[in-house]
Amino acid sequence: MNASRTATLQIATPEGVSFSLPLAGPFTRAVAFFIDFVAIMAAMNVIAPILRAMQFLGGDTGVGLAILIQFVCMEGARMAMELLWRGQTLGKKVMGLRVMDESGLKLRPSQVVVRNLLRFVDMLPLFYAVGGLVALFTPRSQRLGDLAAGTVVVRTLKTTPPDVASVLAGKYNSLRDHPHLEARLRQKVGPEEAQVALNALVRREELTPQARITLFENLATHFRELVKFPEETIHGLSDEQYVRNVVETIFRRRKGTD
Repeated sequence: MNASRTATLQIATPEGVSFSLPLAGPFTRAVAFFIDFVAIMAAMNVIAPILRAMQFLGGDTGVGLAILIQFVCMEGARMAMELLWRGQTLGKKVMGLRVMDESGLKLRPSQVVVRNLLRFVDMLPLFYAVGGLVALFTPRSQRLGDLAAGTVVVRTLKTTPPDVASVLAGKYNSLRDHPHLEARLRQKVGPEEAQVALNALVRREELTPQARITLFENLATHFRELVKFPEETIHGLSDEQYVRNVVETIFRRRKGTD
């Protein structure tokens, strides 16, 4: 980690592929938090009568239980969204933000739990004072929850495919024979993963032979685990060819929807 503050997260794979992502600023993070808060509070109206009844009938115990249930529901909703939406909540989707591992690895459920459980510490004593001060003095603008979980919040990129045509020109993509599996693949591959794969294809000639083999082996293994295509569809494809087909599938669709 750099000692000085930075506006971007620099990530380099062991095979020599590097990329950067812009870090989210405090204003956009605050707006995303507010959107989540409003949405969750609106949903909490469903159980509000139950909580009020518990407080009225249960005395101090009822009040304590109501507060505990409210905390579990609010933080549980944030955790569920970040787990299901690959590091995003409703507010983060609206503001174009995403939580990710600070090393660029896949976000783990334990990281989601830790960063959200420590939110109450970051919010002390009022208005995110602790978390805001910590973020102000950390190079990657991480609050306590992010530091403990090893996560950062970045701005999602609208990836552009300027090099796709030259990389994929004239190549038959066997994955096209299964449009429903292609749709599932597009749903599961995040923009950062797509950009890493595209960068790997664009820069493949710059890699040493062994690094090139290792890089595409890792990428292909990762994408194969996301969606299982029929064996006859991928039979005979090298790892690099498989990654190229995946990239063509992803960017063909995104180009058509821009």
